[in-house]
Amino acid sequence: MSRTKTVLLYIMAAFYIFAGYNHLANPEFYLAIMPPNLPEPELLNVISGLAEIVLGVFLLDPRTRALAAWGTIALLVAVFPANIYAATANIGPDGPGSGAGTANWIRLPFQIVFIAWAWWYTLPQTNQGNSE
Repeated sequence: MSRTKTVLLYIMAAFYIFAGYNHLANPEFYLAIMPPNLPEPELLNVISGLAEIVLGVFLLDPRTRALAAWGTIALLVAVFPANIYAATANIGPDGPGSGAGTANWIRLPFQIVFIAWAWWYTLPQTNQGNSE
């Protein structure tokens, strides 16, 4: 794997491990952006946080990397409704209407970037050296 791809892998894994930990340490933000029609929001928050931690760790092991990347993609798709809700209700630290406005909308297309980033690690490895 190229140096660039390796560095980006470690950044991605660290991001998911930290985000997962943050779900558990600071659940208020995540609970606020969950659509109100979802059952058991506290449990869903814990599950998604633990999933992010596990997926982040498994991304680092070449034996589990592709599976973890597919799991990351599935998780990103699963949480997308919460991001849509955060944008449409302008969710911020003080609940609906207190959000960052446009920033909540700008965040939505980044899900595609994050999905593409994870997808990159589902592809078979090629032996092209470390020049990328």
